[in-house]
Amino acid sequence: MFSFFKRKPKDNAPQPTQPATPETAPTEPAGTTAPAPDTASAAAPAAPVPVAEPAVPREPAEELPASTPAPDAGRTEPIPAAAPALPPEVPAPVAEAPSAPVAPLIPAPPATPAPQTVTERKPSWTERLKAGLAKTRSKLGKQLAGLFGGGKIDEDLYEELETVLLTADMGVDATMHLLGDVRERVSLKGLKDASELKGALKDSLLELIGPLEVPLSVEGKQPFVIMMAGVNGAGKTTSIGKLAKYYQSQGKKVMLAAGDTFRAAAREQLIAWGERNNVTVIAQQGGDAAAVCFDAIQAAKARGIDVVLADTAGRLPTQLHLMEEIKKVKRVIQKAIPDGPHEVMLVLDANTGQNAVTQVKAFDDALGLTGLILSKLDGSAKGGVIAAIAKQRPVPLRFVGVGESIDDLRPFSARDYVDALFD
Repeated sequence: MFSFFKRKPKDNAPQPTQPATPETAPTEPAGTTAPAPDTASAAAPAAPVPVAEPAVPREPAEELPASTPAPDAGRTEPIPAAAPALPPEVPAPVAEAPSAPVAPLIPAPPATPAPQTVTERKPSWTERLKAGLAKTRSKLGKQLAGLFGGGKIDEDLYEELETVLLTADMGVDATMHLLGDVRERVSLKGLKDASELKGALKDSLLELIGPLEVPLSVEGKQPFVIMMAGVNGAGKTTSIGKLAKYYQSQGKKVMLAAGDTFRAAAREQLIAWGERNNVTVIAQQGGDAAAVCFDAIQAAKARGIDVVLADTAGRLPTQLHLMEEIKKVKRVIQKAIPDGPHEVMLVLDANTGQNAVTQVKAFDDALGLTGLILSKLDGSAKGGVIAAIAKQRPVPLRFVGVGESIDDLRPFSARDYVDALFD
């Protein structure tokens, strides 16, 4: 029928080992299968099936890191159906990067609010005026403190008060007026103690300088022409720049006329102020001061300017030819605008003391002053000169300057001045 034979192995191939009987057949290693016998026909009997190992309950596998292969990896033999159910497998932990050791929990300090930007408060005008009069107040106040400390009101006290007022540059006329007025107030009110003199002196000084407080109004004229005058170094150009800022803050259109054609760099200084305030400056290289002011007024009419500030060169009252020149400037302005200049303003340096009274008289006689500016009050201990002006030539004091800032020029207030001088 059919014959069975074995294929001859190759010469150098290893001879297969005879399979053992089922009773003594060794258990195959895990993960391997017995090799199938080589047959010559498809009808050859099937190879003997290895006997399955007895079912032994498996112990739960030890939990290992995900990166370590399990010991049973690669096992392929089927598990008999009769094997007892294994406990549910616990999913292997997901491999994660090793984390830093966790620090013990420490209560966080209370959150500190972020520092807020504090806008520096700008000092008020009263505070700036007090700071500006600090030198005068320290000189006057120290001396008055000894007088007003207490004691009897007698002639010795009045003599000491007279000395204090004179050293504050109030002048002889103003000092005699104040002393007489204080005596009268003491008599009428029946004052006995020296500490009560302070109030009487403040009231007397306020009554003396009160008439100088006349604010300048630029309404009703267009353009309103302000002609500036003063001695060399009084601060005319700087005061013009600050006045431009002041009137701009009131919504006025301002124009500057560089009428100081004598001093070196005066034109450039005024142009710098014009650029700082964003206002137009009419200037000429050289030329005549009167012609510059005339051209500025004509330009202001054409452009609808509200205020024209006309600068002039500094001069001493004793320089008669220069005083005649400034008179000519005023006449030319009157040709450009018949009722001009509407304000003739003299700039005074507070450091000049009693010499300021002489300047007021000379320029008033030449030009007919309508207003004053007292500049550099913060750098002088001679703030009492206002009382001297009020007594000898009471021209309205329009503005006082107490610093270098552009906002440190303000209208004069008699009450604020007296309070800043004594308190």
